[in-house]
Amino acid sequence: MESVLAVVIGGLYAAGMYLMVRRSIIKMIFGLALLGNAANLLIFTVGRLTRGRPPHVLPGELMPSLPVADPVPQALILTAIVIGFGVQAFALVLIKRVYQSVGSDDQDDLVAENRPGGEE
Repeated sequence: MESVLAVVIGGLYAAGMYLMVRRSIIKMIFGLALLGNAANLLIFTVGRLTRGRPPHVLPGELMPSLPVADPVPQALILTAIVIGFGVQAFALVLIKRVYQSVGSDDQDDLVAENRPGGEE
């Protein structure tokens, strides 16, 4: 199972990096989303894939009975999902505003717009 997830994670990282180097800013945002999902899957995989019960300590015991699931990767992934969603929402609103002012989502047009003297 880990080898399948490794291939999926590698594919997501490759597709995310490919989209990040494209000239369109919208594609760059999609690449950012793919990189975030790949990082979440990587954290999930590194946290060991075990079928276990929730780590509850029963009354009268000092430790939970094994095997138990590790809650730390799950908490990290949940936090990363929320932060990633916020970053993507902010980036989409920012791109919408840039598109309204420049009229294009091409990065070369944005650089030409910021040069002194306007477009060339």
